[in-house]
Amino acid sequence: MIEIPHPFIDRMRELHGEQAVEWTKALPALIADCASRFDFSPVAPFENLSYNFVLRTKLRDGELAVLKASFMKEELAREVHALRAYEGRGSITVLDADEEWGVALLEGVMPGTPLSVIEEDALATETFCDVFRRLHLPAPAGQQFPSMKEHFAAIERYRERFDHPHEAAPLPESWVENAEECLAYLISTTGEDVLLHGDLHHDNILRQGENQWAVIDPKGVIGDIHFDTIQYLLNYEDRGGDCEQLLRSRIAIMTERLGLDARRIAMWGVARGVLEACWTIEDGGSDWNRGIEITERFAKLLD
Repeated sequence: MIEIPHPFIDRMRELHGEQAVEWTKALPALIADCASRFDFSPVAPFENLSYNFVLRTKLRDGELAVLKASFMKEELAREVHALRAYEGRGSITVLDADEEWGVALLEGVMPGTPLSVIEEDALATETFCDVFRRLHLPAPAGQQFPSMKEHFAAIERYRERFDHPHEAAPLPESWVENAEECLAYLISTTGEDVLLHGDLHHDNILRQGENQWAVIDPKGVIGDIHFDTIQYLLNYEDRGGDCEQLLRSRIAIMTERLGLDARRIAMWGVARGVLEACWTIEDGGSDWNRGIEITERFAKLLD
């Protein structure tokens, strides 16, 4: 019987309330059912669980696999659809899944060390580009992935919430307007919609074997390929001590290796910073300055 860590239960209560706590109580039985149906032996949960319950398992043939169970079943289903679309392009393989149960059995990655272990930033960024180049494909027909407009909907909700005189809008108006203008321009001028990972950063790219890398945890969004550079650019941003210079260096590598447009990347960064600030406000936080700092840093690249 697998024991569910108490910090994970507390995290589920914080995110989703008592319904999610009840879900965690049912997890041991769900794991047992999955072990029987998918023919694996449970090993141990991963450390630092946050949004999903993730369990190391061993298959009948001795190979390692990962069982992922999510209270947010629709999000996990979208991840499964994205991984299946990416199959053969550098992502992990979905071994089995059940949308009704909210579970997916995923290929294990060995040794599984993340791209973040490469501290030489230019080398890490070049590796990112190699992964990026293989991954993307045109938007699959018939798949229900959110659009970029839907992905950025928190900015519209921010406008609706503060569109009256009784509640002061906290964010600097000029930056919200800039983000809206960038977003409108980028969406209207996207030449080809592709299936985006949506969260493609160092710790979602894992070493597989000696020289290969495997992508995990896609969100699945449809839109401009330039957007999928942003989350990488936001992670480990202080390597070398100068965030602005590191940002410029990374984008220079991306534009050279991938043929991307540096200005479009910068504009997506401006919009993404305001989106983060809006998410913070929606979650009840007050430290929205982090998002505005992102916006300001990317905006300097447009001068």
